[in-house]
This record gives sequence, structure tokens and C-alpha cells, in this order.
Amino acid sequence: MMLIEALADRSAEPSDTVVLRFETRCKSRLRAKLASGEVCGLFLPRGTVLRGGDRLQAGDGRIIGVVAADESLMEVVSEDPLLIAKAAYHLGNRHVAVELQPGRLRFAADHVLGEMLRGLGLAVVEVEAPFEPESGAYGSHPHPHGHSSDGEGRGPRIHDHFDKR
Repeated sequence: MMLIEALADRSAEPSDTVVLRFETRCKSRLRAKLASGEVCGLFLPRGTVLRGGDRLQAGDGRIIGVVAADESLMEVVSEDPLLIAKAAYHLGNRHVAVELQPGRLRFAADHVLGEMLRGLGLAVVEVEAPFEPESGAYGSHPHPHGHSSDGEGRGPRIHDHFDKR
């Protein structure tokens, strides 16, 4: 099995690719299948979030390209910046990962959230597309509000983001 423990320069030419959903691209330890069918193990630094277009450095020197998989998403489009801001506010208030584009928001398909946004007067459509949500102001990736002490969801939950002195 190919072992991957490092990122490579995004300009490096890949010899193979791995197609991953966003949820999987947030994991630092995983087993995946390359487009060629070869199996690889990723052991990246904790907190690494892979984005479409990233490059991985295999232990044997090969470069693997990361491709963001198409996912079931919901999308709202509006030329009204206030309406888009309200939608982003309400999604963010629910700690939903959101991809921001000019006049457009995308988030993982969820009928309850779709109905909430329709209630604000937005048209909501379902799309299949790669998902590249915002990374957040305080960290490198979207995450649930509470955190586990081991970073993998197994330890006791902790809440404070900052040391209080």
C-alpha cells in the first residue's frame, strides 16, 4: 500500500489522482483508492484539510493530485446581498459549513435548512458539485462547535477556544 505523509507543491505534476468528498478531505488518517485502483494510506498532520487541486507526496516520491468529488448540495442564488448575508448568518448560526461565491451559497443537502432558507424568500435548488466551504476565521477548517481533547472525537469534549488567564 502506498504511504502518503506530506503535501507537495500545488504546481507539481501528479502521476495519479484521488477523488474525495469534503468530509473525507478533513480527515488526517484514512485509506483511499486512487484513480488507478491502487490503495493508499494518508497519514497527514492533524488538522490538515485537503482542497481540490492540492498535491500529495507519496513515500516513494510519486505526486498524487487531490480532486474534490461531486456531492449532493443545496444552492441559493440571489442578486440581493442582504438576502445572501441573512442566509449565511442563519446557516453559520447553525454551524453549517458553507461555500461562498459571489451571489451564491452552497451547503450540504439538508431539507430542513432548505425550508428555512425558502422561508427567507430564497429559491433553493439541489446540485451535484464539488464542495469547498470556507475555512473559518479561527482555524484551518470547518468543525463542529465542541471539540474533543484528542482531536478525533473520542476524548472528553472541550469548549473553550482560548486560554482564559
